Amino acid sequence: MTSPGRVLVLGANGFIGSHVAAALSAAGWAVRACARRPAEAARRAPQHEWAAVDFRALHDPSDWRPLLEGVEAVVNCVGVLQDGGGDDTRAAHVDGPRALVAACEAAGVRRLVHLSAVGADDAAGTDYARTKAETERLVRASRLDWTILRPSLVLGRGAFGGTGLIRALAAFPGLIPVVGGAQLVRPVAMDDLTAAVAAALERPQAVGRSFDLAGPQRLSLAELLRLYRGWLGLPAAPVLRVPRPVAAPVLVLGDLLARMGWFSPLTSTSMRQLDHDVAGREDDWQEALGVRARGPAAALSATPASVQDVWHARLWFVRPVAIAALGLFWLLTGLVTFGPGWDRAIAVLHEGGYGRWAGPIAGWGAALDVALGLALFIRPWTARVAMAMAVATVGYLAAATLSLPQYWGDPLGPWLKVIPMMALCLFVAATDARR
Repeated sequence: MTSPGRVLVLGANGFIGSHVAAALSAAGWAVRACARRPAEAARRAPQHEWAAVDFRALHDPSDWRPLLEGVEAVVNCVGVLQDGGGDDTRAAHVDGPRALVAACEAAGVRRLVHLSAVGADDAAGTDYARTKAETERLVRASRLDWTILRPSLVLGRGAFGGTGLIRALAAFPGLIPVVGGAQLVRPVAMDDLTAAVAAALERPQAVGRSFDLAGPQRLSLAELLRLYRGWLGLPAAPVLRVPRPVAAPVLVLGDLLARMGWFSPLTSTSMRQLDHDVAGREDDWQEALGVRARGPAAALSATPASVQDVWHARLWFVRPVAIAALGLFWLLTGLVTFGPGWDRAIAVLHEGGYGRWAGPIAGWGAALDVALGLALFIRPWTARVAMAMAVATVGYLAAATLSLPQYWGDPLGPWLKVIPMMALCLFVAATDARR
């Protein structure tokens, strides 16, 4: 392809897809960017032509026809780790791509660059790997001018999913916990990955080939964590190798949370993929695509860590603890009021002069506490519920100040102790963004 035209980038709001779309736009391509929820992404990258695309809904090749109008090439960056929270590995990796390939063949859109992943093999034993491998087979069997790129662990300025976890482990106070640690990785820089995508679209010699995009340096997971810790500017710390039986309950919890919509890279799928293969095979992708890949130290040094990076790494584990503590605080407060604390609650309300309204106020207040505590754990509602908790607390304190001002001077601080909880509500609401 001698001159850039319009390219359809699928998964353009993802960690890799957003960078690919930006790089292709900088290279002169007109980018039609697709995402399940494009409104927020369009505010971040208004230079793209955005469209809403969900592989779960586009099962028929005819569904793709409007999206392929005027398109010269397609780059598919869609991928999900496991089912749950609206993610469907079968739809994302097999059903959607099958319809896409058929639509491209029918529309005469010949060029397809498909991003898979290192370790996407049946032998890995995960639904993620099996469906990824099936997609690769159907792409290879198509009549398109295809290229398959299989990135290893990708190093980028942003952090999401596995990269976020790696930074959090590297920034852990006093030590670096890791399950295993001997797993070998060959990280590839995000800029090198996006350069490879751009080159694959341009170079005829890339057609009909599959490349493992892995960096030039092979290192252990423990060594990578030490490197990240240094990048964050934190003092060296010993690596604590967590026994797998100890980590097993955490992975089971991660699986459960993921199915409930709380995405977590601490899952059995991610561990099995890490154990299976993250380094990739040796091949000539750099020569074939004209990319000189950098090692992880050089890639990280090219974008020095900022205070925001350190905050994100340090708060990565703090946020789920904060959500659990906040939700349980409200839930248990309501249950205690309905249970052993009922008489005390009524007595306090009588003291405040509420008279015959003491019972209804206590009951409705306890019910609100329980409802908000449970609602906080519903993933799409978390930020809004946290703000509702803060607003409700302001109302509680205002009413309490008017009717029972003497409790501000109580040595146990029943009103004062609520103020840190309000700050926790604001923290949970303010850190809700996933990407």
